[in-house]
Amino acid sequence: MNKRTFLKSLALISAASFLQIPRIMGFHTQNEEILPETYRENDFSLPQLSYSYDGLEPYFDKMTMEIHHSKHHAAYIKNLNEAIKNTPFEKMTLEEIQAKVTDKFPIIRNNGGGHYNHSFFWQIIAPQAGGEPTGKLAEAIKTTFGSFDKFKEQFAQAGKSRFGSGWVWLSLDKNKKLFISSTPNQDNPLMTKIVKEKGKPMLALDVWEHAYYLKYQNKRPDFINAFWNVVNWKEVEKRFENG
Repeated sequence: MNKRTFLKSLALISAASFLQIPRIMGFHTQNEEILPETYRENDFSLPQLSYSYDGLEPYFDKMTMEIHHSKHHAAYIKNLNEAIKNTPFEKMTLEEIQAKVTDKFPIIRNNGGGHYNHSFFWQIIAPQAGGEPTGKLAEAIKTTFGSFDKFKEQFAQAGKSRFGSGWVWLSLDKNKKLFISSTPNQDNPLMTKIVKEKGKPMLALDVWEHAYYLKYQNKRPDFINAFWNVVNWKEVEKRFENG
């Protein structure tokens, strides 16, 4: 091997080693995919849906559901598992992370919120659902908002007026009263150290564009209208009664 070839080989080896430094030291860039082999045994995992990806047709299309669940939600989980390593958040439940996280931990805030919000969302939608709530929840909605139709109008308006990406929530406050709120990005009412309107979520709607753009394009109001056809009111009622 001549001197020129030797120096070229040495440069390539050095460059390769340099590129591995972030992985070896546990760092990663914002856009880097975190590999499954870096997971711990007690990592958060992607929850299985109780229905197929095409189960919410024609309101939520199969391709959107598949990408939303297997790509977007999975990415939040991967990034969260990596971000909480060797931090106090590592031993916390998902709900505890929401309550404890602050704006000083943006990766945990965004990805922890993304995991909680989507896990919640998948449970309050279902095939052959929709209609109206019954029992104590129906009474509480009427008392708070005047009627179910007025509640839907206010909830829909919160979704339409959310600038950019975010979520719309129906929650219970500390006095067990229902209220509607909207949060940016992946924030939620459980983030007591971040959000102004705090509470326990009962119902949620994801108004990020990735939740509806393939089917509804820029017509967010159409997506919100379709949402009422898949709301699993039985699940929402159960959460309300458990308070």
